[in-house]
Amino acid sequence: MKEHSRRMALDIIERIKRIDPWLRAFAAYDPVQIRDAVENAPAGPLQDLVVGVKDIIDVFGYATGHGSPIYRSHHPFADAACVTLLKRAGAICAGKTVTTEFAFFRPGPTVNPFASDRTPGGSSSGSAAAVATGMVDIGLASQTAASLTRPASYCGIVGFKPSYGRYAAAGIKSLAPSFDTLGVMTRDVATATRTDAVLRGPIPSSASLPPLAPKRIMLCRTPYWDEAEEATRHALSESARLLGMETDIVEDDLPSFADANLLHLTIMSYEAAQALAWEFTERHTLLSPQIADLIEAGRIVDYTDYRNALVRAEDLRARIAVLVPPGTIILAPAAPGAAPCSVSGTGSPVFSRLWTLLRLPTITMPGFTDSDGMPVGIQVLAPFGEDDALLAHAAWVEARLPSRPLPPTYGDQA
Repeated sequence: MKEHSRRMALDIIERIKRIDPWLRAFAAYDPVQIRDAVENAPAGPLQDLVVGVKDIIDVFGYATGHGSPIYRSHHPFADAACVTLLKRAGAICAGKTVTTEFAFFRPGPTVNPFASDRTPGGSSSGSAAAVATGMVDIGLASQTAASLTRPASYCGIVGFKPSYGRYAAAGIKSLAPSFDTLGVMTRDVATATRTDAVLRGPIPSSASLPPLAPKRIMLCRTPYWDEAEEATRHALSESARLLGMETDIVEDDLPSFADANLLHLTIMSYEAAQALAWEFTERHTLLSPQIADLIEAGRIVDYTDYRNALVRAEDLRARIAVLVPPGTIILAPAAPGAAPCSVSGTGSPVFSRLWTLLRLPTITMPGFTDSDGMPVGIQVLAPFGEDDALLAHAAWVEARLPSRPLPPTYGDQA
């Protein structure tokens, strides 16, 4: 192994060994596989960047556990498409990061990098915590309701969920096919942009999008604003003030979209009952009450009601396309507030269900904290399919928001 590769592999392994016993962000990592990955990584647009892979995504050589005892010994024989693309671009896989059970609500062991008694969010908890503490540069994540946006906000990092269908889903466990979307977590917009250029494939490429001011910003508190805590209210109003100094801002809380969250839940539960039919039938005793309740709820949804919810969702997507033309971005809350205590669960998805239903690209931006110093993010969204523009707008936003909060140095606490 060349000296550079040897040092890099050692740095990755030592960082994980120093931080992860306390943070518990990794479901599995293997020093032998890390050394091999570093030694054999090709040159490419993501050269020397380290990736953590959410444990609903297949990586050859590791079990894909889906956060469930049912799949503890399930070993895939191939990488997921997204993992292959990243590896071909020169990225180094450090291992599998913790997820909640089937990317739903039962938490894993990961703690919040800012406070061990707080949740890192769900379900991309391990990826978010690993990125925030510098164990990896890129965290592969996914979102079916708020599984990327919320942990990015709670851990003080950038979280990019692209337009629905932008990335290949081969090799990723499905929960609700109408919404499941692969995304990435990083510490800055530039790295998210570079990663997006690779994952949108099929041929890995490089990309650098210069910051671009939007033509206007729609400040959208959403119909669920009464669930926002003071920290989120401050983050959104301060973001609007800072960005409004340089571009026009209009306000629309979308009151006629108030049924979107219920529509999302109806569709998600129905499809989850389909996707997890075998687990529910054959391994029911190994399911948590949270996922069992979701499946039970989906099993009693009438097919006609499900179809009507799909039609209503399409109607809302057509309406948002008119309200938010290209060149406009939406500024919205990312979560009700800072990360709650772990005993309360992984936090509420209330401020992401609407946007996931609409399938819009969204990027969570850090920069704010609550009175306890816990991170509080905001969401920036663009019209469907305007992902490149969103990333360019996000680079512009990033330069105007406060710097992202930094977690404590865990090497002193492990």
